[in-house]
Amino acid sequence: MDPTTDIAGRTEDTGDARSSLEALRAEIAKAVVGQDPAVTGLVVALLCRGHVLLEGVPGVAKTLLVRTLAAALDIDTKRVQFTPDLMPSDVTGSLVYDARTAEFSFQPGPVFTNLLLADEINRTPPKTQSSLLEAMEERQVTVDGTPRPLPEPFLVVATQNPVEYEGTYPLPEAQLDRFLLKLTIPLPSRQDEIDVLTRHAEGFDPRDLRAAGVRPVAGRADLDAARAAIAETTVSPEITAYVVDICRATRESPSLALGVSPRGATALLSTSRAWAWLTGRDYVIPDDVKALALSTLRHRVQLRPEAEMEGVTADSVINAILAHVPVPR
Repeated sequence: MDPTTDIAGRTEDTGDARSSLEALRAEIAKAVVGQDPAVTGLVVALLCRGHVLLEGVPGVAKTLLVRTLAAALDIDTKRVQFTPDLMPSDVTGSLVYDARTAEFSFQPGPVFTNLLLADEINRTPPKTQSSLLEAMEERQVTVDGTPRPLPEPFLVVATQNPVEYEGTYPLPEAQLDRFLLKLTIPLPSRQDEIDVLTRHAEGFDPRDLRAAGVRPVAGRADLDAARAAIAETTVSPEITAYVVDICRATRESPSLALGVSPRGATALLSTSRAWAWLTGRDYVIPDDVKALALSTLRHRVQLRPEAEMEGVTADSVINAILAHVPVPR
């Protein structure tokens, strides 16, 4: 094949993939009002093959957001409502005895899907929470000593309520670190809330997304083309050093008992490259790093108790670090 033709073809595929993913964001907006940062975060996670923790009070459309994403993508999706009595096998699957053949056969659990919505993940005990660890990290499930690969793409989107802690089980640091992004879903602005009520008054039914006009606008081929383009996005040594300096500053902050690990630094570099590509560039600039720093790092740091009592938050510490670390020119 002529190299010139090959390059032109890849450029066209990349442009088509970017257009499809921009259309994906527009399609989600048909059902979800005013949550553009969260929508962008979910798209970035898809491109980086990472998982997302969604945090927000009840009623801010966390579940609707994920369901709409699945409807706008041509992929399989399943939902698990996490409860205190949920067992690990209810998520991963189990061996079932077949009396007709006198043999055990594997019955796949809901984790065998492309997009898994883990609703209220902090309502189930650590034993069941940990059943997702291997799936999220290794993209496989081991049952009775046999590893079973998960479909591709595979994305876990977990939700949790930040204000109701009674009867919940906080996620351990090891599991939090497996999430690429932690996205907070705020209460809508006054105008956005008016728009939500207007849609409902006009007959919008959140249980019927097809009636709302949500259609699949992107698929696996678009994700593959986008990921290939992101892998070729240029990262200068100065940008790499900038990411490292930000993460090292969290380890030295007097307000933090736990800073960002090298895995967190790698995650920030990955999300920055995805954001650079989404915005139409084939190279990363400092603003890309700043744009994704909060979402990528806020769940990877741990506040000191005295700082927490003074009202310090993880976001405020990271913002202070971003303001302090020298930006490469």
